[in-house]
Amino acid sequence: MTTTAELTFESTSRYAQVRPDLRLHYHEAGSGNGPTIVLLHGGGPGASSWSNFARNIPVLAQNFHVLAVDQPGFGKSDKPVDHPQYFAHSASALKDLLDHLQITDRVHILGNSLGGGAAVRFALDYPDRAGKLVLMGPGGLSLNAFAPDPTEGVKLLSRFNFEPTRANLEAFLRIMVFDQKLITEELIDERFESAKTPEALAATRAMGKSFSGPDFELGMLWRDAYKLRQPVLLIWGREDRVNPLDGAIIATKMIPRVQLHVFGGCGHWAQLEKFHEFNRLATDFLSGSGKEK
Repeated sequence: MTTTAELTFESTSRYAQVRPDLRLHYHEAGSGNGPTIVLLHGGGPGASSWSNFARNIPVLAQNFHVLAVDQPGFGKSDKPVDHPQYFAHSASALKDLLDHLQITDRVHILGNSLGGGAAVRFALDYPDRAGKLVLMGPGGLSLNAFAPDPTEGVKLLSRFNFEPTRANLEAFLRIMVFDQKLITEELIDERFESAKTPEALAATRAMGKSFSGPDFELGMLWRDAYKLRQPVLLIWGREDRVNPLDGAIIATKMIPRVQLHVFGGCGHWAQLEKFHEFNRLATDFLSGSGKEK
């Protein structure tokens, strides 16, 4: 059993060559402290597992073996640009990582936005490997019933990809949250340094392009949500301007074993804006009794 008192980027950082052409970076904490939970970050410019979950990892590691993965194209993971629809691409990479680590038991998955979509794709493609799902404003699973499409957040993401300036990144980050104090100059600079590299820009553009490629239907997760047999907790911010709350309507109707928790005064980053409540909610849900069928 490991302690979580002094978890840093460096002390938790790991690499795995999961395929000859793909090396993944991830953070590991809480080995021996409980079942494995995989954290999958969102898809905004400069996103990574540490940028999304640095504060959550020590808390979750008290009860779980945590793997916070930089999805392909993000963070310190390799950034291939020739790949299938992104959710399938990331889910396949996660399966290879678990194989590499010889983790054959079901893993719980907590996914934010793009990571939520990858989590659902993983559960659909590898149902015997997926445990419970905690999904925050998940991409692909939410279908806007009232909000315009593309949403404000998606438009600003596209603007940055077309014109990758610091000002455009700041505009995107500011609509991610309800509490504007969370968007500091330090955060903007950190994300911009990561997002502006040629490799990161090419990977982000390839990710976006995959949602209109020949296998684009793999991203329409709401159509297959009825197939999910895992317990699913949906967490939404009422003020989410990326994947608005009305996107939860279809998901809550289609998923057989679903719960929905809505935070008021909260945008797209529930794990940060509602830090303490989010950690308690996720831990209670994942620690609940009952086996997945």
